[in-house]
Amino acid sequence: MEGGEEIEIAEENEFPSVIGRKYSPVVAHDNDSAVIEMSSVRPGSSSSLPNHDLKKVKVGVHPNMASEERDESLSNHSSNGPQRESKLELFGFDSLVNILGLKSMTGDQIPAPSSPRDGEDITLTLEQPKPTADKSGTLMGVFMPCLQNILGIIYYIRFSWIVGMAGIGESLLLVVFCGSCTFLTTISLSAIASNGAMKGGGPYYLIGRALGPEVGVSIGLCFFLGNAIAGAMYVLGAVETFLNAVPSAGIFRETITRVNGTDIAEPITSPSLHDLQIYGIVVSILLCFVVFGGVKMINRVAPAFLVPVLFSLLCIFVGIFSARHDRPTAGITGLSLESFKNNWGSAYQMTNNAGIPDPNGNIYWNFNALVGLFFPAVTGIMAGSNRSASLKDTQRAIPVGTLAATLTTTSLYLVSVLLFGAVATRDKLLTDRLLSATVAWPFPAIVYVGIILSTLGAALQSLTGAPRLLAAIANDEILPVLNYFKVADGHEPHVATLFTAIICIGCVVIGNLDLVSPTTTMFYLVCYAGVNLSCFLLDLLDAPSWRPRWKFHHWSLSLVGALLCIVTMFLISWAFTIVSLALASLIYYYVSIKGKAGDWGDGFKSAYFQLALRSLRSLGANQVHPKNWYPIPLVFCRPWGKLPENVPCHPKLADFANCMKKKGRGMSIFVSIIDGDYHERAEDAKDACKELSTYIDYKQCEGVAEIVVAPSMSEGFRGIVQTMGLGNLKPNIIVMRYPEIWRRENLTDIPATFVGIINDCIVANKAVVIVKGLDEWPNEYQRQYGTIDLYWIVRDGGLMLLLSQLLLTKDSFEGCKIQVFCIAEEDSDAEGLKADVKKFLYDLRMQAEVIVISMKSWEAEGEQQESVEAFSAARQRVASYLEEMKEQAQRDRTPLMADGKPVFVEEQQVEKFLYTTLKLNLMVHKYSRMAAVVLVSLPPPPLNHPATFYMEYMDLLVENIPRLLIVRGYHKDVVTLFT
Repeated sequence: MEGGEEIEIAEENEFPSVIGRKYSPVVAHDNDSAVIEMSSVRPGSSSSLPNHDLKKVKVGVHPNMASEERDESLSNHSSNGPQRESKLELFGFDSLVNILGLKSMTGDQIPAPSSPRDGEDITLTLEQPKPTADKSGTLMGVFMPCLQNILGIIYYIRFSWIVGMAGIGESLLLVVFCGSCTFLTTISLSAIASNGAMKGGGPYYLIGRALGPEVGVSIGLCFFLGNAIAGAMYVLGAVETFLNAVPSAGIFRETITRVNGTDIAEPITSPSLHDLQIYGIVVSILLCFVVFGGVKMINRVAPAFLVPVLFSLLCIFVGIFSARHDRPTAGITGLSLESFKNNWGSAYQMTNNAGIPDPNGNIYWNFNALVGLFFPAVTGIMAGSNRSASLKDTQRAIPVGTLAATLTTTSLYLVSVLLFGAVATRDKLLTDRLLSATVAWPFPAIVYVGIILSTLGAALQSLTGAPRLLAAIANDEILPVLNYFKVADGHEPHVATLFTAIICIGCVVIGNLDLVSPTTTMFYLVCYAGVNLSCFLLDLLDAPSWRPRWKFHHWSLSLVGALLCIVTMFLISWAFTIVSLALASLIYYYVSIKGKAGDWGDGFKSAYFQLALRSLRSLGANQVHPKNWYPIPLVFCRPWGKLPENVPCHPKLADFANCMKKKGRGMSIFVSIIDGDYHERAEDAKDACKELSTYIDYKQCEGVAEIVVAPSMSEGFRGIVQTMGLGNLKPNIIVMRYPEIWRRENLTDIPATFVGIINDCIVANKAVVIVKGLDEWPNEYQRQYGTIDLYWIVRDGGLMLLLSQLLLTKDSFEGCKIQVFCIAEEDSDAEGLKADVKKFLYDLRMQAEVIVISMKSWEAEGEQQESVEAFSAARQRVASYLEEMKEQAQRDRTPLMADGKPVFVEEQQVEKFLYTTLKLNLMVHKYSRMAAVVLVSLPPPPLNHPATFYMEYMDLLVENIPRLLIVRGYHKDVVTLFT
């Protein structure tokens, strides 16, 4: 609420009461930024509102004020005014009802925000609650709409023809097969719909929240296309019925005089393709104008379209039972056992485009083709879920109403197969597309009117529902290209309606109902398969949030339903199936790349979680076999120094972490430590974690970010190295940058921290990789040439060898060769050591050149001027440090102390360590001057030596080496000789 905004307050006698309490108006205070005074009066009390003539009250809450400040301001003010006693004072004065404004206890339901727009600002309005619109029950809200959508054009103008083509036996099988598919889908739909509140979007909403936004959008768009094409199918059905009822209205009439090569007594008039196109386009345009101008009117009169359908059904059944008695017609035998027997078997054959048997026709009908033609007659089970917003109880109405409509229509179809097969000859069934009107009582016009009204009503429903489905997808802002179809709440989706009309008219131009119907079938089946797979996944995972009220479901039924949908698609047409699945896959791929998908808590996330748990349990806590060892680096992001603003991690650390993975497989954990108190800096840690995660994604590094708040870096790292990870998924390598700046910037606290981290890693049995020259580390586009040199001094479980092999798998190092340097104590051992190392590398399937250096050559190494100067400077600094410690110990009369603990230093040992690191540095300069990267073993910090001394050793080791990896393994082998 903006500062200074005014809220109108009603008069005293009009002020609303909530849950039996009365509230006093707001009283302004000059010192408070947010001033709201509430006084509670017991019900029935004689107290009333203060007699203040307050018509307008200013609430001065600044929009940028933090939530903590607002809460504090409100609590401070409430302490000044009267307060009612609370039995829940331990939990805070404001109860859940007062804070959130929940009205569920008073009978009103407030819809909670759902993904992907969770977390949006909630506006609380001080006004009288608006009366809610009347809600529909199971009968009018679900059963009747489903019945109207299921009983469509196919039953009236194709069903008797299907019975004549497939015969009674296979027609029964056809109805059972298609009915089973929709029945199992209804079971899955009932389970998902009864697992919580539903919003707009129908099956798109259900599938998207179960299988994720990518799958939801892809299947939702296919379902949208199915609805748009279904509108064209209904329009063509209405036009074909009209032209059959009034042949003289046709502009291009076609007359058929021969059936199966035989002349017939009465010519058959069939609607022309051009007539279907012309009338269909005109009707589609008129329907679109109606949709644009009167959607609310259509919704009001939609139930009236069902009355002619039910009345026409009654007339058809009465006509069948009275056939041959009242109006004898050629081919109508009445209910006859002989006709039943003759029509039991199938009669698949060639027909022309109008469905009339013709040996020279271009369409051959079989059971698979009839499945595609008939399946739209069992669709429409989503009509109830599409009306979820207007239902009193969605969790009861959708399962009961949808299942009742499905069983009712399937039973009607089964009975109709038996009656149509027994009432007419096969020739009559195949040549009279409108047999249902021919046998209707008292005259065919009733059925014609019923067909036209029902199909036009279904077409209006399709042209009304499809745009809203498209608008619902667009409003979720998943696919940017659909932003043109977004609409505000309460507004009509005019742009989406125009787009739907274009698709509908394009399909009407095809003019062939038998070709349009299978296309609609494919998209419906894709949607039904998605619903079944959603329920299958949710049932199989059985997450704690999966608690549907509809109990009659099982994952096996959903799986069978999904398989039935897929099998039905291939039975109809493998070409159409591949096209529809390819379209859905392309949409899925496009959404995964371009989409702005949020976390909807879908089943895939739950599946990943459970798979991770099972994998973690199967790994156990035992030692991982070297063949299955993967590096899990813990990258220490906190630099020894400062980084630019908004850069939470050194850019090259992510590049180096990628170099430790083979083909990107593996996980990295990026960790940073914030100094301070956790209670004070918890929010800072969350923000820093989000920033670090975003940066990791930007660097395209597979890893997770963790931020730890601790009093100091040492304590934070000690906690991390002990607790980070689960089971065998704990980090096994600590990666950090070498602190090259500690002396240059006089950061005296770095040596103790650095040595403490290394000692913590040794105690925790973690490998360590320290990167020197991180600023010069190459990215994936910078090709390196030369060698990768390994100075293998101590046993490290093969980690150094494995790291060199992982570097070779990267594009930046693939042109390099590996050299392994070993040190032999005696010259006589050199050849044997070289042969052993070569054999070892051969068994490890590693190609490398082995170079053995004896101790004599070690001692005879020439000395470079820069290294000698560094050595002399290090000796002087060490002597100075030692002298200062001795003086301090004499003043304090204590033993030698460094870093807060006693130390014991032998000057000869310090000299020896300095000399050893000098010689190793000289060796690297001699043999590895052209190396792309050098790997050397990390010496552990000597016991009882000051941390500053160890930093002197390390500085001397890395002196003037541009790119160096200092590696220390742990007591586990990471490579194996065996297959």
